Amino acid sequence: MKPLPKSELREALVRREPGDHKGVFGHVAVVAGSRPMSGAAVLAARAALGSGAGLVTAAVPGNIQRLVAGQAPEALSLGLPENAYGCLRPEAVTRLRAAHRETEYTVLAVGPGLSRSSDTAKFVLLALNVLPLPAVVDADALNILAAQDPMGVRQLMRNRKHPCVFTPHPGEMARLLRVDVRRVQSSREGCADQLASDWGGTALLKGHGTVISNGSRTVVNPTGCPGLAKGGTGDVLTGLIAGLWAQLLASGRGKGDLAFQAAALGAWLHGRAGELAQAEKTAYAMTALDVIAQLPAAFRELA
Repeated sequence: MKPLPKSELREALVRREPGDHKGVFGHVAVVAGSRPMSGAAVLAARAALGSGAGLVTAAVPGNIQRLVAGQAPEALSLGLPENAYGCLRPEAVTRLRAAHRETEYTVLAVGPGLSRSSDTAKFVLLALNVLPLPAVVDADALNILAAQDPMGVRQLMRNRKHPCVFTPHPGEMARLLRVDVRRVQSSREGCADQLASDWGGTALLKGHGTVISNGSRTVVNPTGCPGLAKGGTGDVLTGLIAGLWAQLLASGRGKGDLAFQAAALGAWLHGRAGELAQAEKTAYAMTALDVIAQLPAAFRELA
């Protein structure tokens, strides 16, 4: 299993032209957060902004809308219906569909910090069923899918008219495939291939030597470091991939499997930004925000 050549990664960087405007580079809807985990929405939204996406909307439970907007002022914000615990209700899909009709989102990023409440589970399943958007599916959205009937989830994913990128860590992958974590770690390529083939999308298995597979092609990401092993860095990766994918789709300047390209490019940039953050702050002290801060240097190095 080989890494994706840098020349191919560069092809997934959407060029900038003098006459371009923000609409050329897509609009990411980041559906994330809950009352206990508002930071996940902030990190994913800020990473999507740092990816080069033209617009980002943080769609969050209404009780944390003001907080998230204050921490990501460049993003738009959308307050969604919530239950008594500050988690999304199924009715939030209706609000999100109406916003999509008005705004025309390019890519959906769903999962970071959502919680696994029964209301939120209904929201996630309904959103993936009815929202006509490519989606990066992560974190609690994956855990919700893992708790459903496997055949039903497979049918849901294969019936979608728009592609998905799934970004599990080893524990989430084990739950999705109903296997032991040791099995995942001993067969990382095989597990990524299986999820991509079963669900008909691109699977990105996080960890040392992140694996990206679309079922027919599998590569390993060469960048990354121990300092990335802490809370919040996965939320950054979700927003980053969604933003890169939105640019490829909206600009019309990409070709081939754009989901796979965005996932591979996002993994490389995320890992390299992590390496740079670790060099400056050490693996002990670096945080997810430090990874976002190093994205410009990672972009510059690749470009």
